[in-house]
Amino acid sequence: MKITDSVLRSFRVARTYRENAQKINCVDFSPNGEHAISSSDDDCIVLYDIREGKPERTMFSKKYGVDLIHYTHGDAQTVVYSSNKLDDTIRYMSLTDNKFIRYFPGHTARVIALSMSPVDDTFISGSLDETIRIWDLRAPNCQGLTNPLGKPVCSFDPDGLIFAAGVESQAIKLYDLRAFDKGPFASFDTRFNRVCDWTGLKFSNDGKQILISTNGGVIRVLNAFNGSVLHTFSGYNNSKGISLEACFTPDSQFVMIGSEDGRVHVWSTESGMKVAVLDGKHPGPINTLQFNPRYMTFASACTNMTFWLPCTDDT
Repeated sequence: MKITDSVLRSFRVARTYRENAQKINCVDFSPNGEHAISSSDDDCIVLYDIREGKPERTMFSKKYGVDLIHYTHGDAQTVVYSSNKLDDTIRYMSLTDNKFIRYFPGHTARVIALSMSPVDDTFISGSLDETIRIWDLRAPNCQGLTNPLGKPVCSFDPDGLIFAAGVESQAIKLYDLRAFDKGPFASFDTRFNRVCDWTGLKFSNDGKQILISTNGGVIRVLNAFNGSVLHTFSGYNNSKGISLEACFTPDSQFVMIGSEDGRVHVWSTESGMKVAVLDGKHPGPINTLQFNPRYMTFASACTNMTFWLPCTDDT
């Protein structure tokens, strides 16, 4: 099924789960789309079976807390996540036996961005210590470090050759992974009219666009090659300055974000028009939202985890 305006408008809540006592801070789908995982401020890691449509099991990270959880490249059995309690070490964990495989120490302040390479075992992390570190899952030591001159959110492009850093909520810097020590090969300033912090940065799957999430009720889509502003989207509720995570649909044609009032807003990246507002019946702000990379479903989360399906004549 192709993702279209009408298909997006047809999405309805399929299932809602109340496994968590506090807000879910991150959701990720496995590369094959058959599982999802969430991290929460109550130190829980919940694994969901997408085909069965139910929670599979819950694990805990009570000592370190858990945030920014991501599946590793091509593997639905291992994850990497940052800590939000005791220290700023990143942890690599096996889901099959709930044991740590490796630790990645080095950051001296909270990790605010974590991005897995789409092609190999590399990943990058951005921290309030104003560094971006490059890691390899097979080695505990940092493989590289760059100082972007400010607080960075960062992400890989879909080819895993370039990463982008959004620095101090005012500039995008592009780095070649193979020559990152030479500094960025391109830099674009893009200041927002309203005062807000950039809280996330993502490439579209076609590599042509960059999406900036903020805590200020506005998101922006940029041309990934020259930094020009393609769209600025607003009109969703975020009066309390919450970090609301936006995402692209897998075909790069739409951008989605949750809101403070539990609704999901969807815009076309081609026309710039809003195409849908979906009511998820969330009791709190939708902090995080992700579209499944393989199947026609997406997840939105506050303290509850909600999975959505299109309601068409064929279903």
